[in-house]
Amino acid sequence: MDGKKKRLAGFSGVLLMILSHAASALEVPLDPKVLEGLPQPPTITLQSPKDYIFDPRENIVIHCEAKGKPHPGFSWTRNGTHFDVEGDSKVLMKPGSGTLVIDISGEKAEAYEGTYQCVAHNEHGSALSNKVVIRQSRSPLWTKERNEAIVVQMGVFLVLQCRPPAGLPPPVIFWMDNNFQRLPLDKRVSQALNGDLYFSNVLPEDSRPDYICYARFPHTQTIQQKQPISVTVLNSSPEVEHRPGFMTPLGATSTKMVLRGETLALECIAEALPTPDISWQKVGGELPTSRMSFHNFQKTLQIHDVTEADAGDYRCKATNRLGVAQHVIRVTVKAAPFWVGAPRNLILAPNETGILTCRVGGDPKPKISWFVNGVPIDNSPKDRSRKVDDDTVILSHVQSGSSAVYQCNASNEFGYLLANAFVSVLAEPPRVLTPPNRVYQVITNNPAILHCASFGSPIPIITWFKDSQISIKNGDHYVIHENGTLEIHVAQPLNSGKYTCIATNNLGIRENHVYLEVKEPTRILKPPEYTVVQRGMSTAFDCKVKHDPSLVPAMNWLKDDGELPDDERFVVGEERLTIKDVADGDEGTYTCVMNTTLDQDSASAVLTVVEATPAPAIVYGKPDPPTGLELTDQTERSVQLSWTPGDEHNSPTQNFLIQYEDLLHWPGVWVNLTEVGGSTTEAQLNLSPYIYYSFRVLAVNHVGSSEPSQPSSQYRTNPAAPDENPSNVEGVGKTPDNLVISWTRLTGFQSNGPGLVYKVQWRQKDVDEDWLSESVANVSHIVVSGTPTYVPYEIKVQALNDYGNGPEPKVVIGYSGEDLPLSGPDNVQVMVHNSTLAEVHWEPVSPSSVRGRLQGYTVYYQHERGLHEAEGEATKEEHTLTFSGNRSDGRLPGLRPYSLYSLSIRALNSKGEGPSSQTKMFETLEGVPGPPSFLNVINPNLDSLTLEWGPPKQNNGRLAGYTLKYQPVNSTGELGPLQIKNFLANETTFTLDDLNSSMLYKFYLSAKTIKGSGPAIVEEAVTVVDTIRTQPTVEAGKGPTEPPHPTSPITQSPSPLFHNVPPLGTAFGTVNTSISEEGAVISWDYFGRHKNVYVEYMVENSKDDWKKELANSSHWHMIKGLKPGTSYRVRVVARDPADPMVHSTDEVLVAVPAVPSRQVDIATQGWFIGLMCAIALLILVLLIVCFIKRNKGGKYPVKEKEDAHQDPEIQPMKEDDGTFGEYRSMESDTEDHKPLKGSRTPSNGTVRRDESDDSLVDYGEGGDGQFNEDGSFIGQYSGKKEKDTHEGNESSEAPSPVNAMNSFV
Repeated sequence: MDGKKKRLAGFSGVLLMILSHAASALEVPLDPKVLEGLPQPPTITLQSPKDYIFDPRENIVIHCEAKGKPHPGFSWTRNGTHFDVEGDSKVLMKPGSGTLVIDISGEKAEAYEGTYQCVAHNEHGSALSNKVVIRQSRSPLWTKERNEAIVVQMGVFLVLQCRPPAGLPPPVIFWMDNNFQRLPLDKRVSQALNGDLYFSNVLPEDSRPDYICYARFPHTQTIQQKQPISVTVLNSSPEVEHRPGFMTPLGATSTKMVLRGETLALECIAEALPTPDISWQKVGGELPTSRMSFHNFQKTLQIHDVTEADAGDYRCKATNRLGVAQHVIRVTVKAAPFWVGAPRNLILAPNETGILTCRVGGDPKPKISWFVNGVPIDNSPKDRSRKVDDDTVILSHVQSGSSAVYQCNASNEFGYLLANAFVSVLAEPPRVLTPPNRVYQVITNNPAILHCASFGSPIPIITWFKDSQISIKNGDHYVIHENGTLEIHVAQPLNSGKYTCIATNNLGIRENHVYLEVKEPTRILKPPEYTVVQRGMSTAFDCKVKHDPSLVPAMNWLKDDGELPDDERFVVGEERLTIKDVADGDEGTYTCVMNTTLDQDSASAVLTVVEATPAPAIVYGKPDPPTGLELTDQTERSVQLSWTPGDEHNSPTQNFLIQYEDLLHWPGVWVNLTEVGGSTTEAQLNLSPYIYYSFRVLAVNHVGSSEPSQPSSQYRTNPAAPDENPSNVEGVGKTPDNLVISWTRLTGFQSNGPGLVYKVQWRQKDVDEDWLSESVANVSHIVVSGTPTYVPYEIKVQALNDYGNGPEPKVVIGYSGEDLPLSGPDNVQVMVHNSTLAEVHWEPVSPSSVRGRLQGYTVYYQHERGLHEAEGEATKEEHTLTFSGNRSDGRLPGLRPYSLYSLSIRALNSKGEGPSSQTKMFETLEGVPGPPSFLNVINPNLDSLTLEWGPPKQNNGRLAGYTLKYQPVNSTGELGPLQIKNFLANETTFTLDDLNSSMLYKFYLSAKTIKGSGPAIVEEAVTVVDTIRTQPTVEAGKGPTEPPHPTSPITQSPSPLFHNVPPLGTAFGTVNTSISEEGAVISWDYFGRHKNVYVEYMVENSKDDWKKELANSSHWHMIKGLKPGTSYRVRVVARDPADPMVHSTDEVLVAVPAVPSRQVDIATQGWFIGLMCAIALLILVLLIVCFIKRNKGGKYPVKEKEDAHQDPEIQPMKEDDGTFGEYRSMESDTEDHKPLKGSRTPSNGTVRRDESDDSLVDYGEGGDGQFNEDGSFIGQYSGKKEKDTHEGNESSEAPSPVNAMNSFV
């Protein structure tokens, strides 16, 4: 015994020594570029889950993917023996992988059930996949059973058992009725985890014949149903109220085992009256609120991701007002194997030592087995360098060629774990994996981490150098970690520089360079200060910051550690936060945060808002001038100006204006240089050479500008050569023989030094000659004489002073002076397009004759006369059109038709026009004429009107005649049919006969040429009214004494239709009336100026008010809706709001004749004939229907059929509610047409007609096609809806069981 202990102690010591040496084992590099070039044993990258349940309608796909160098091959075992993949035509292995695809179509799927395992192998080892158990999904049929009807008293508890068939995987359970409606669940009625339906107490409304349990099998996509259970609740001897008792689980205690990581489901269902409430607690502990949830109305407690700490006793309580029941469930937690530390891949150099560990947990404790390349380690070849100690494998002094894949298998009764870990023995020179020339940036006084990730076998040794010379050792300031990383605990600016890391092993050396930049920290120099402000006032917080200039800053303001309100009253400046019109809600803590890419700094201040005090009144004033101007950072071209702001006088400074005085060039003149924000107290100013600067600053707020500050000290800049040349250089000739070169002079500010002159150079473009030049001072142009007319010149103007020349000037193109063109265009042609448009073409003048820049051509054209006019009769009209650019054509619009024109063209440049071309004559084509000069209607009669007209003022061609169109207009403004008449050119009058009396006509008269008709002149006229003019005698307060009697139409002498001079002293003329089928037509003559004319009427001898209808400017009006056989008094009245005088005609009596009755033969009316035909057709249809029903009817012994089909599975379902009802024979249906027993009567009171057809649907054999013989659904997930056929006047679509099921699952 002691010897054994000594051996164990010795082995432990050896193990410690080995572990100490194995600490240097090489980690597998993650860089794919490194892995790409290394030999590597296989590694499984993708595999199927351990438990694979397949659908027999689909192929079996077992995944197995692996990587390695070289790429691995694959083989399979089934049920522990080799599986010949190539020998089975139904099995296919995907190329380049080990994934199997098994085609089970047409085969028995059970033949491929079993346990499969994949092996990936190459020359460096073999890796194993998990064992995959392949099983076919199953949905067995429900065992046939006959459920007895259940009769219970109200108040007792009830359990309806489901007992579904055991499927693979287990089915999902739910309860529904015959209408596929899910049964409602609540605190009283609930479904247990096993699918049974529990009633804590039953009520009368629980009575129903169709409690159906359904089981859905997800893999096969089928649903099975249990036979319906009938429940009847009686109220004859109801249960009394009582305290709770548990229906499940039974007894005072029960046990439950759950696996670690799974979900624990505890269930307590109690019965009682009244219904009890359920509550849960853990005995001696707390429920894990973050991982638990309640379901099924507190009856189910679920705890997710179970741990060992969840073991213990759980108490559920059922409580109502009569008492409490308790049940304790003792929960034990077991564990399938789980990883504590899986073995990791190793890459070792020759003669190195490595360790593989397989740390697992589980309850019971898992058994650990080791394999090498898929073979148990005890059966593999002996290897003296390998030692196995339970969960550890020690590899000592490994040699090249000993690479292998080790498998660790940990198992207990609840499962197993399998892990692969390869050991690769490599000899590799060093590689540095950190990217070269990486730049690290840190803030002063912070740690700096510089990486030097490397790879090599043996593991490289890392050394560091600074600036390629100073060797870095572990010490106070530097730490070199085992992985080669260099750490500087407190970085200082002197640590900035170039760092070199060198990786070395016995196979080589490799170096890499990185850079460290130590930045200045960001600091708030002037933090915001505590502020008290009155409500309604403005305030500001300043936050002046200093940061490293190479970092990009970002200022952010917070209020109470949150974002600023989204309010335009909050104005964020560069280093200031301004709050305008302060409110009570603005009170709080304000923080300015300055962020850079490396660090940040922040400072806070509190704002307190107080009541505004009316006195003393706040006085706003201009700010005081800044003080303490100081010049720093002085260079040749810039200087830093800083100052101290003055008192703002209650109005924040908006900006500062910086001015300068040039004491050398313009003493006493202050010039604005730049502006900066009101929160800034310094500015970087850009300067020019050769200036004696003096600066001053003005502060600006809402009130105004401060007085200027005292001038700063003088700052002189040294002279230098000009930085720029004169601008706006151009060359333009003023006369034909000169060139004027001009420019904008430089200011003294731009001269940069004394002795400023301008060197002007020019030469003719595209001519081989030297530049001519002239140097001038204090001028802005020179004149070059003796130049050719209008030729291009190249021009340059350069600035020079005593200290050098300005930059090389740009070349500008200018032109010498222009002269008038020498010639006019040739070959002028005119093409006439139509009566008003002509197109003119010409040959452009030669460029040499233009003698300048061609601006275009001016076309002069003159209307000589119309072609129908004699010479000398017409007035000549001259027109001009200018066409810009070098053109050779143009269009002349707006010409007069049928006219003679003359035309000439001149070339145009900036000097003016050249000589004219030869004059060209052309004629325009004929066009349509203008409207006739007038159209008058004369001699109106009862059925005729005479028209006279004059010829157009503009014939625009040879006049061919006239076209007259006319049409009647009724009283509503509707137009009648259009009549057309044509006349010769010499006709100017015509009489229209056969017109309707008392009718308004509209006339359209147009003249025409061979080109067509021109615009029409329009007139309207009314034929004479057919009536008798009456002037009844009217007494005071009475109507006319003699009503007029209408007679046959008599033509009277009407007043002229058009009046040039109205009768003196009256506004109305003659009033005429006539009666038509539509109403009474009233017409009149009116000479007044009133615009509002009304026709007023009332029943004779009536005391009612006058009825009024507006006629406006019309001279006639129709009164509609008059009562036949009644006489009316009518008058015409003119009123105008601007004129108090009312004009009225005498009253006229209008008698509306009675309508004689007309005898109509109804037998000849179309509507009557159609009605008779429809009635005859309806009778014929009814006879045919009765005949068909008579032949179809028959009496069948339905009762006998009912007795012959006693199997409840094939009992017919009712059409309405889907329940099982009774049949009745035809003989019993003769009285009162009562509904079938168990059927439902529609809400409208009608009874569904009994069906006597011997249909298979009635016997459950050929119904809606939704059930198999075993009660299972067909095509449950197809979504197809089938209609349930109903007889009678009702038709409805039965709910689809597929949709009903899917809606609950």
